[in-house]
Amino acid sequence: MDIVPNTINKSEFQVSEFILMGFPGIHQWQDWLSLPMALLYLLALGANLLILITISHEPALHQPMYQFLAVLAVVDIGLATTSMPKILAILWFDAKTISLPHCFTQIYAINFFMFMESGIFLCMAVDRYIAICYPLQYPFIVTDAFVIKSTVSVVLRNGLLIIPVPILAAQRHYCSRNEIDHCLCSNLGVTSLACDNIIINKLYQLVLAWFVAGCDMILVFASYALIIHSVLRLNSAEAISKAMSTCSPHLILILFFYTAIILLSVTHLAGRKIPLIPVLLNVLHTVIPPSLNPMVYALRIQELKAGIYKVLGLGEYVSRK
Repeated sequence: MDIVPNTINKSEFQVSEFILMGFPGIHQWQDWLSLPMALLYLLALGANLLILITISHEPALHQPMYQFLAVLAVVDIGLATTSMPKILAILWFDAKTISLPHCFTQIYAINFFMFMESGIFLCMAVDRYIAICYPLQYPFIVTDAFVIKSTVSVVLRNGLLIIPVPILAAQRHYCSRNEIDHCLCSNLGVTSLACDNIIINKLYQLVLAWFVAGCDMILVFASYALIIHSVLRLNSAEAISKAMSTCSPHLILILFFYTAIILLSVTHLAGRKIPLIPVLLNVLHTVIPPSLNPMVYALRIQELKAGIYKVLGLGEYVSRK
């Protein structure tokens, strides 16, 4: 056990680094997970970069709906990159050690990008709500300034509210254990090693989750409930089909994202009995949404699909087909 004196802390000892052990219960064969993890990470990077390039190069996609999608692509790249390089380093090079500052930085980054994803989904839900329920006012309400203000608001909200999470974790005293049975530095996984009371850490994480993700989820589903109510009142089957086609990609990914969060919360309650499940879900939740989001949008939104074909040089082939 790596324990070194700490002259700054009033306590006698303080660990100098943490050791990320990997996936609990399967340490002997966890290396086999490296290939699918690497493929998912490369897919997340490649697909989201392609989305960004397509939206940037196609003037027809310079609209609020696609601008929010571009922001989501940036968030997805950030979310996957906060965890996957370190996980792959653990699986490939046995690079299990991580310094305390780097660990607390990872705690902040994971929470920030996770809540950013939730916030951007809310912005996209509001965008679709205004587009479908108030189509005549849409061009005057949802402007470039609206996109910028909404994005900046989400960034400031998450950036400020999450600052106490790593600060509170850094204030704990880690005097004996430094082995984390995880692939990444999760807030509760790290603070559970502390020798002093961590009740404030647990309470703040709980309040943060309910206040940020919980409020976002309620507002998102309220928006889609109003959208569905408005769509069902339309007399035109064509109008209903068009409205649902623009909303279905958002709704699919939103349902997946929040269902995964709920499952992750529930499995953490049984974490002591089956520790592998919450750890695996936690890791997958940082890489599957970033790799799944661009795939769903590219397949379900015809304008974006056409733009991607054009960027890839397949536009002439598609038009002939």
